[in-house]
Amino acid sequence: MIINGNDMDFKEGITIEELLNNLKINKDKVVVEVDLNIIDKDEYNSFKLSTDSKVEIIRFVGGG
Repeated sequence: MIINGNDMDFKEGITIEELLNNLKINKDKVVVEVDLNIIDKDEYNSFKLSTDSKVEIIRFVGGG
């Protein structure tokens, strides 16, 4: 699985929510794209990733 351009090992069928928990990322502060498709936050606990998924995790950064 490729996450933000890095090859990482996670089990087949892991959900986006499980992935974010493993990476200690707050799901409320990111947008997740899988294979060029933005995934709705309501699907994070049911959307299963495959070992060949390409995942981009985009974090919101405050500023001003």
